[in-house]
Formats: sequence, structure tokens, C-alpha cells
Amino acid sequence: QVQLQESGPGLVKPSETLSLTCTVSGGSITTNEHYWTWIRQPPGKGLEWIGYISYGGSTSYSPSLKSRTSISRDTSKRQFSLQVTSVTPEDGAVYYCARGVISALIHGSTRYDSWGEGTQVTVSS
Repeated sequence: QVQLQESGPGLVKPSETLSLTCTVSGGSITTNEHYWTWIRQPPGKGLEWIGYISYGGSTSYSPSLKSRTSISRDTSKRQFSLQVTSVTPEDGAVYYCARGVISALIHGSTRYDSWGEGTQVTVSS
């Protein structure tokens, strides 16, 4: 059974870059059945989709975050990573990585079949 685990600093200073890594165990990140997503939840708010990287390495980002966001991967380590530049306190949230199901996406819906436990990131000086 695949497991996802987020890691990275819990505290980032304003204007700096937030960097998180998701390590995948129990499965490959290059199978054509899944894509790999970052999602966040600010305090008191709903889930916000950040972006994803596909099994082939292509990426897609939320329009509201696209100018500051980058998702990359290291297939040899079965990891994918998130960077958000020029952070502000509004970027403080619980950040989750999740595995999306390609077949649902093809049919116009979104389904995530595995999630990390989430990691809290605070933006403060």
C-alpha cells in the first residue's frame, strides 16, 4: 500500500522560499495511473489545490499561485517537491501531498486515493 510523507521546515520567514518534499513509499511515481499533487489548508479555510506533477513530469498549477510555485520530482528517490517563493503570512497552512487518480481526471473529476498526514507551515519573522 502506498504511503506519502511530507517533510520540510515548519517555519519560513516572509519573502523567503517555502520548500517541501513528499516521499512516496510502497509504489512508483512514474506509473501512468496516477499524478502527484500538493494541496494546502489555511487555518479556518477549506482545501486549496496548489498543483500537480504527472507521471511523465509535466506540471499544472493553480492560476493564483502559478507565478510563485514550482513542483519537481526525483524519481530515483520517489520524491516530489514543492517550492513557493516570496511567501507571506497568507501562505501559512497545513500542506498535504496526495496521489491523484488519472482515470478520474480523464473523466473530468478529481479523486485522490492516498494522502500524506500533512505538515504545518508557518510564515513569520
